[in-house]
Amino acid sequence: MSDSQNTSPENKGISVVSEEICQEVIGRSDAFTAVENVFAAMAKNTAYNFPVIREDIGHAGALYGFKSGFDRDGMVLGLKSGGYWPDNMAQGLTNHQSTVILFDPDTGKLKSLVGGNYLTAVRTAASSSVSIAHLARKDAKVLGMVGAGHQSSFQLRAAVEQRDFEKVVAWNFHPEMLPKLAAVAEELGLPFESVTCEELCAQADVIITITSAFGSLIDKDWIKPGTHIACMGTDTKGKQEVDVDILALATVFTDEIAQSITIGEAQHAVASGLIKESDITPIGDVINGTKPGRTSEEQITLFDGTGVGLQDLAVASVAVELAEAKGLATYFKL
Repeated sequence: MSDSQNTSPENKGISVVSEEICQEVIGRSDAFTAVENVFAAMAKNTAYNFPVIREDIGHAGALYGFKSGFDRDGMVLGLKSGGYWPDNMAQGLTNHQSTVILFDPDTGKLKSLVGGNYLTAVRTAASSSVSIAHLARKDAKVLGMVGAGHQSSFQLRAAVEQRDFEKVVAWNFHPEMLPKLAAVAEELGLPFESVTCEELCAQADVIITITSAFGSLIDKDWIKPGTHIACMGTDTKGKQEVDVDILALATVFTDEIAQSITIGEAQHAVASGLIKESDITPIGDVINGTKPGRTSEEQITLFDGTGVGLQDLAVASVAVELAEAKGLATYFKL
């Protein structure tokens, strides 16, 4: 690649945007706008995701797969390839590893290769942030964080930009991980308290769950009226973060219904007959104003954030545009 490092984008070379450059050019505001726009396009059926492939590879405990789609509004076509390697943290790596590949929708030619690890984190946080912006009570004051892994700090930073939170309460299966999240809260000027899950629910107006759990962490009876819950960790068949009865009690929204009922938090409630597919509203309909979001102060709302490929493509496309405009992308030809 060295002989083409300085090639300009006009010659149609393939651009490469590294993890470091993604972190330099994409901020939370960029990610929020990109994700909000693509959710809106999905609800209008002008953007659609292709079926997800996600498999246990039988090595290193890893889950690996592809998420892909096409956004006709944004003219973005591509895929994210990667997955989850649970032992990576012990090696100083993030557990989630991925790369985004973009193609020219007019010709099918390879267009860009983009580091996907940071973008996955920032687009997932943007997704819950969009749900808070459109569904949480305006007077929400306490943010509850269930989970303190790598993704949690991204979630926290994005969430506090949507409401005037005055406190953060948190729980994690491994409590020794909580001080890192507490440090982020302190940096943001927010008091932080480590609590039980039940106490977290008693205090929190907004709850973000971001774990890899395969069983309920939150009981229905713990949730107080008016709470908004963003379930962000369930993205695989069998995973679960909250009691199925919560979904029967709440008004349920999601990024994509097809994923919500098969690999998302709603999979268990639908399978047990507690809710139907028709009970779930795409959040894009709320963004577009075609369906209501929160309709009362007492209403419990739940966002099932399964993570769709179009989110990755949207933020990756913006990263490429910004990197190329700033002369930070590199180029090569096949």
